[in-house]
Parts: sequence; structure tokens; C-alpha cells
Amino acid sequence: MKSLNIILLFILVGTACNQPAKKLNVLFIISDDLTTTAVSSYENKASKTPNIDKLAAEGVRYTRGYCQYPVCGPSRASFMTGYYPHATTTFGYVSGRENIGPDRKTWSQLFKDNGYFTARVGKIYHMGITDHMLGRNGEDDEASWNERYNSIGLEWKAPGEGELVQGNPDGTLPIRDGNVMTIVKADGDDLVHSDGKTAQKASELIRKHKDEPFFLAVGFFRPHVPFVAPKPYFEPYPYNKVIMPEKVEGDWDDIPERGINYVTSINAQMNETQEKKAVAAYYACVAYMDTQVGKVLNTLKEEGLEDNTIVVFTADHGYHLGEHSFWMKVGLHEESVRVPLIIKVPGKKPAVCNSFVELLDMYPTVAELAGLQFSKHLQGKSLVKTLDNPAHQVRDMAFSVTQGGKTFLLRDENWAYIQYDEDAASGIELFDMKKDPKQFTNLAALPKYAQVVSDFQEKLRAKLQEVRTNDLEIDYNQMKE
Repeated sequence: MKSLNIILLFILVGTACNQPAKKLNVLFIISDDLTTTAVSSYENKASKTPNIDKLAAEGVRYTRGYCQYPVCGPSRASFMTGYYPHATTTFGYVSGRENIGPDRKTWSQLFKDNGYFTARVGKIYHMGITDHMLGRNGEDDEASWNERYNSIGLEWKAPGEGELVQGNPDGTLPIRDGNVMTIVKADGDDLVHSDGKTAQKASELIRKHKDEPFFLAVGFFRPHVPFVAPKPYFEPYPYNKVIMPEKVEGDWDDIPERGINYVTSINAQMNETQEKKAVAAYYACVAYMDTQVGKVLNTLKEEGLEDNTIVVFTADHGYHLGEHSFWMKVGLHEESVRVPLIIKVPGKKPAVCNSFVELLDMYPTVAELAGLQFSKHLQGKSLVKTLDNPAHQVRDMAFSVTQGGKTFLLRDENWAYIQYDEDAASGIELFDMKKDPKQFTNLAALPKYAQVVSDFQEKLRAKLQEVRTNDLEIDYNQMKE
């Protein structure tokens, strides 16, 4: 009998050893318009994000993550396809499919075609709440998903206390829709709004598909305008306690005309009280979004999937909150292009990585971790080595574009270089990021820095040549803006 038990034990062990390794799940979470400076595990202690902070403490937190285009649509199309916006995915509100063609796989499509259940909940490619309410999928890519879910929300029409703080200097105008800073301290609970519904649906899908490999993409709308969240989230952020960013007299004098952000305190007609209310409301929306992130992560834990799931958290781009009297995004200054990026991988130790990384890098990184072969044409770089060695340098600089792909940023250890037009006809900005991290003094026109400017112009020419080498045969002059 003893011999029989030993034989059975060997059979069981042998069978277990021959079992293929269980596939790693992927949970990709993205926030809309979330600046790094509003995440408390980065450098803002006024804004509280305990759930994102917990994930950061358990994973690898990248301190120098940069988007490739500081606008929702092109940024999302870029990292989902794996190509720079200036190279292939156009600069507008599209999925990018029309440029990469039917044969190249998007990030989630690669997983879908390798036996994963893939689903999108909320905003991954560009879409708006209006799309949700009308049953549309926005600028989505159908081939990327097995299932898609749109979360309807009342937005600016939500019952509660509403106020328009942009373009309303005397406070007499009613709240309205559009890309403006409307604030609503809403009645009701989290599920009244789209992000609450997104968290609920994402949790439902985790439970439903926990026994099969999945790639679940969860896109939260907040803190994108309008600044709408349940009233309790506003209580920790009284506007009269908000400390606004430092202002410097003549700050815009050395910035090229195209470098003045499209929304400023002046053209938005915002007084100091309205500015503070906007920042407080933004933080409230961040707190609401952070709570929804926590719900999804808690579901993952409750279902026993933490040890078998790669979790990625990021934002599509940054956001100005009054720095230089700038608001929102679009420009290439630091607050607009830098993003939070956290990657948690089972079995990897928590760490902080200071290498320059780009949102493009998520695709090849997660694919490599899952053991999937991806296209040689992808323009992102795998970050896998940083997960074991956070001191590993993936890139020596970050690259981003804006204004229809005609304005460029090169950001390295010492400098932020911004060039308007390929021939620099509309100006240049150069900031010493060691001495002037808030970017108050443009050094580009000073003779002392002529060689630095010349070096960056050469680097930019080389970078543009690199990103345009992708075998897609695109006429860059004909790309839609």
C-alpha cells in the first residue's frame, strides 16, 4: 500500500509539472486628464489618492512617464496601437485603425487573438459621455474587444449644486455642457455617475471571467470636465484652503505665441476665487475616481486574482491647474505631458523607477510579461528590465508632439526642449530642468545656450526620422489633423 501511494504521488507530481503555466490576466486602468501633480504618491500632498497610492506602494512607480500627445484622442490611439501619433495614428479623434491597417494588432487585440477574453468598460479610445448616452462607442476599435460597455452618466445635468467658473466673470451665467470648467456637487451616491457604473461593471466582469485569462481595460472619465462628483467628495477640499501655483510677472514674455496655452486665466475670464474653486473641484473628482479604482482593485483581491494579474494604471495626459495661469492640456509644458504610470506584476518587488518612459511602452511591456509575441514594428520599448532593476534606463529622453504634429518636445535629464514647426519658424523653448523645474525662464534665445539648441535640433531631426520609419507607407503631409 505504501508503494502504491508513492507511485500515485509521483504520477500527481509529474502531471502537475506538465501542466502549462496559467496565463497572466491584465487589468488596465486609465484616468482621463489626470495630472501627475494631483496624485499623492507622486508629489501632491493636498490631493488624496489612497487607492492609487496603495497600488504604487505594491508595484513599480515611474516618476518620468510622458504621453505622446497631450490630447485624449491621439494619445489613446497612440498607446493602443503602439505607434507615435506623428508616425501613424493621426492627430485627431480616431482609433488609428485607418493608418495601421487591418493586419496590425492593437494592444488588446493581440491578447484577444491569443485566447484572452478582452473587454472595454468606459473610455479607452476616445469617446464622450454623449456617446454613452446615445448608445455609441465613440472612436473605438471593434476588433480590439470581445465585449464593450458604455457607462451612462448625467454629467452637468446631475441634480446638485452647480457653478460655471470659466467664462463667467460676474457669476451670472448658468452651468453648461462642453469643454469648460463647470462644477456640480452632485446629489446621490457613486452609482449616479458614469465612473461608479464603470467600476461596478468592471467588478462584475472580473467575477464572471475569473476562470479564464482576461484583458480588462477600465476607462474612468474623471477628473475630465465637467467637474462632477457626489457632494461628499468635495468636503475635504474647501476652495478657500487651496494654494495656487506660483505666478511670475512677465511669465509669458519669453514664450512663443503658440506656447501660450489655449485656456488661460485671462481668456477663461477666471478670477482668483474661481481658480481656487476649479482646483478644489478637480481634486474632488480625482478623489471620486480614486475610490472607483479602489473598488475594482478590491474585487481583484476578493476573487483571489492578485497573484495572477498584471495591473497597469496611468492617464492619457497631464493637466494644467493654474501653472503659468494655464488650464487644461494641449501644450508641451511639464504639467500637460507628464503622466502617472504604475505597473504591478505578480512576484515583482515594489520599486520606484526614474528612467524616462513613454505611454507607448505599455504595449510591448505587458505583451512580453504575458509571453506574447508582438510586432517588430511597434515603436514602444519594453520596460520589463525595470521591474527587476528599477535603476535600468530604458530611454535617455521622452518625445511628445502636439498642434497637429507640428510642435515637438524632447525632454531629457537636464533640459526640456520645445520646437514649433520642423524649421522652428514659430519659435523654440528651452528650460533648464535642474535649475528651473517649473519652467519660468526660456533660455532658447540666449547666445550662451546656442549650442544646446543646435544639439537638440539635430536630435529632433534624428527622432523624427526614427519615428517615421515604420513601413506603413504613410504620406505625412496628407494625414488628418
